[in-house]
Formats: sequence, C-alpha cells, structure tokens
Amino acid sequence: MKIAVPTRAYVVDDHFGHCEAYTIFTIGENKNIEKIESLPSPQGCGCKSNIASDLQQIGVKIMLAGNMGHGALNVLTNHGIKVYRGCSGDVTALVKKFLAEGINDSGESCHHHDLEGADHQCSHN
Repeated sequence: MKIAVPTRAYVVDDHFGHCEAYTIFTIGENKNIEKIESLPSPQGCGCKSNIASDLQQIGVKIMLAGNMGHGALNVLTNHGIKVYRGCSGDVTALVKKFLAEGINDSGESCHHHDLEGADHQCSHN
C-alpha cells in the first residue's frame, strides 16, 4: 500500500494544490513504513494537473491531506485514491498515527476557487 501526503517543509501542507511535493510512504504487510519518497508537485491547481493520474500509476491508494477543493477531491476519488482531509503536522508522525489508530476525514472542503482574490483561510477540525 502507498500513502501520499501533500507536504511543505516536512509537514502537511494546508492546501493540496499548492504543496511543494507529495511525500509517498510505502507500507509493508505489518503496517510498517518500508520506504519514503518525494514526488515534486506540478505547478498550478491540483484538480487541473495530472497529479491524480501520476499518483495512481505509482500505486497510491490513500491521500492524507490538510484540505482541498471539491474538484481535487473528485479527481483523486475517480482515480481510486481515498482522501482523508483535515490532517496536519509532521508527515511521518501523521502516517504512523493513521496506521496505528486510523483517522477520520473532516468532511470539509476548501472553497478557494469560490473566493478568487480573497484573503483565504481553510478551516480544519
């Protein structure tokens, strides 16, 4: 299993489409982290880039994200990637917590594209 986390400076980026990179965790049979890789983020909006296809091609099944718009959520879901929103903090600690305890999707989407030009802040639970 592979888990992707939108990352900026080793922490979960608050907005999927603007992250520096995606940290990709390869998880072994005993729920241990076997490998950590970094995939540079494409420029531009996450829902309009080919990142969902790229992640699907390398075997990512889960995305642990801070927040994202409905477009990105739909694109990832349509590529067979289960998304958990509302995540924060150190990416490795987050993945370890997910593997040990599980986490819940916040159910909240970022409305950034609805607020063009506004000083935008995504809210998290």
